[in-house]
Amino acid sequence: MLQTFNPKNSDLLININGELLHRDQAGISPFDSAVQGGDAVWEGLRLYQGRIFELDAHLERLVSSAKALAFAEIPSKSSIQEQIKRTLEANGMVDGAHIRLTLTRGVKITSGMDPRLNQGGPTLIVLAEHKDPVYGSAGITLITSSLRRFPPDCMDPNVHHANLIQSILAKIEANHAQVDDALMLDRQGFVAETNATHVFLVDGGRVLTPTTKACPEGITRKNVLEICRQEGIAVEVGDHSLTAVYRAAEMFCTGTMGELVPVFEVDGRTIGDGERGPMTARLAQLYQQRTQQSGTQLVGT
Repeated sequence: MLQTFNPKNSDLLININGELLHRDQAGISPFDSAVQGGDAVWEGLRLYQGRIFELDAHLERLVSSAKALAFAEIPSKSSIQEQIKRTLEANGMVDGAHIRLTLTRGVKITSGMDPRLNQGGPTLIVLAEHKDPVYGSAGITLITSSLRRFPPDCMDPNVHHANLIQSILAKIEANHAQVDDALMLDRQGFVAETNATHVFLVDGGRVLTPTTKACPEGITRKNVLEICRQEGIAVEVGDHSLTAVYRAAEMFCTGTMGELVPVFEVDGRTIGDGERGPMTARLAQLYQQRTQQSGTQLVGT
């Protein structure tokens, strides 16, 4: 799975601290903390018919992650929302867009890792693109990465930080194996997530998913769990080994970038019947209904 360039994104306007700049002119200082050490937090948002799905939850996670990293200054959620709105309006976007929201610790007075060198406030970057769900409607294939997701005593996964080198290295393994993504385990060998998405299994009519001890608190994940409970579908949040993956009747991944996508193969083993299963189809439809019926209206009114 390789994303392709969308010509509609040729003349995007990027928002950096409230200044709208052409994508070819936009620039971040080499002294910015994101450049110096990946010292930033981020969120991925999706626009549906002028509404951003779960905007409040995404902004709350952004702010809470910045607090966990001890940012000296954090913009208000209302001010961030206003900059998202300005960016969408400047690009004429009302549907089918994905927004990458990044908040860095800001520009340092001199190169170095000490946060006391950040004396000018944070940097807010709003990058909105015309982008459909990246996996499309087809299922994906995975291999198990040799890398392990960190436990909370190494790097708390519930800090949604921008240092993604672990995920990038896992993606390189997937690319080398000529599959779509990499399944990642925790230090005990239980399933954590993929390099980019949360993981769900279906077994005996139950929906299984890992805890968040080695993966972030996903917002799409939260919605799927809520849907299951509303529909009376049995859910088991716990530790699940690769054996549970290989023998699952169905498997799917979740995330704002790709929504719900079925997994057809892991480590050369066909999952279930090797096609989208009935539970995956049902949950995907119910999730789509949520995205079409709720969200914060920002543009197109």
